[in-house]
Amino acid sequence: MKPTPFATEAGAARLSDPDNAPAVRLLTDTLQEATRRNASDLHIEPAEHGWRVRLRIDGVLHEIPQPPAHLRDAFITRVKVLARMDIAERRVPQDGRLRIATSPGRIEDYRVNSLPTLFGEKLVLRRLDALPTDLSLDSLGLDARQREALDAAIHAPHGLVLVTGPTGSGKTLSLYCFLNLLNGEARNLCSVEDPAEIQLAGINQVSVREKAGLTFAVALRAFLRQDPDVIMVGEIRDDETADVAVKAAQTGHLVLSTLHTNDAPAAIARLIDIGVEPYNLAAALRMVTAQRLVRRLCVACRTPAPQSATALRAAGFDDRQLEGWQPYAATGCAACHGIGYKGRVGVHQVMPVSDAMRELIVSSAGTHELARLAQTEQVATLRDAALARVRDGTTSLAEALAATEIA
Repeated sequence: MKPTPFATEAGAARLSDPDNAPAVRLLTDTLQEATRRNASDLHIEPAEHGWRVRLRIDGVLHEIPQPPAHLRDAFITRVKVLARMDIAERRVPQDGRLRIATSPGRIEDYRVNSLPTLFGEKLVLRRLDALPTDLSLDSLGLDARQREALDAAIHAPHGLVLVTGPTGSGKTLSLYCFLNLLNGEARNLCSVEDPAEIQLAGINQVSVREKAGLTFAVALRAFLRQDPDVIMVGEIRDDETADVAVKAAQTGHLVLSTLHTNDAPAAIARLIDIGVEPYNLAAALRMVTAQRLVRRLCVACRTPAPQSATALRAAGFDDRQLEGWQPYAATGCAACHGIGYKGRVGVHQVMPVSDAMRELIVSSAGTHELARLAQTEQVATLRDAALARVRDGTTSLAEALAATEIA
């Protein structure tokens, strides 16, 4: 099912303006460049003697040619007007949303946040149209074994399935893929997010509003009175949310959520630290997946990059994997705007919770013990998954090592 951002076409603003002001033209050009390069975010950053605009492309910020200094304030004001923000208020952060016709026949949605800095307001525009529209499990980049294990977990009648990783690793998108797979007439699916950015028909979606008292825990408790089959919690942040989620998973509901940990075994220790009783967690937890996003090499310009066997072994390859193979590296061409990479793909650690692992959880085993058991159960680490992407030519060795750096 194709997702759509939250907005209505009737609310779309137009960048074209009768007076054709320079700031309006500059905003038009900037947003069209963001679209052309498929940027996920635009950063408008004031400085003491000017300002700069940067685009986040495949997770990395790239500066575009410096705009005229005298247009800074008019540019920022124009964005705030379109986003229905208070242009007279420059002392506190603000949030807004705008829908813009960037060109004939093309309308795009943005979430806007302003932040007062030493030299003026910094704006970040999240380009919602940059979110992927393919919400199948195939789009996540799982190998066959991982796909089979994950498919079994999310089709279970109850239990807790967690996706872990740092901010920007695609956790929420993975949850949407799970929801999309489960979506159908026979199930009642509910989700609470902060905020809900993608609309999926058939899902009862709620956005957190903490000022009004609508937190993750409050929404989760309300869901339990709504006869749910599947519940998605955007993030487990505190003991209250964790406790309700775990108990919901024990009482006949499938609960999907995210957690900020470095890998899958660390999620178990994190939940126990938050305050979840080990025996409850052991009964509820069905699977933990950890993930990262790595940039794809541009297939138009990637080049072989011979590495010494010593360096490849140090990265994690074994002698058998080194036979008749060499990695690729980024070069840069017109197709990828000189970056050398184009798009991103996930690397995953998919860890089913076995009976042996449940015993370790009940005994409050540490992360290292859980990781050792996962290894004996042939659960690939994030580094293993990233090196597989290097070996098949999808990404570079440098990118794989950076994304799965071991602390």
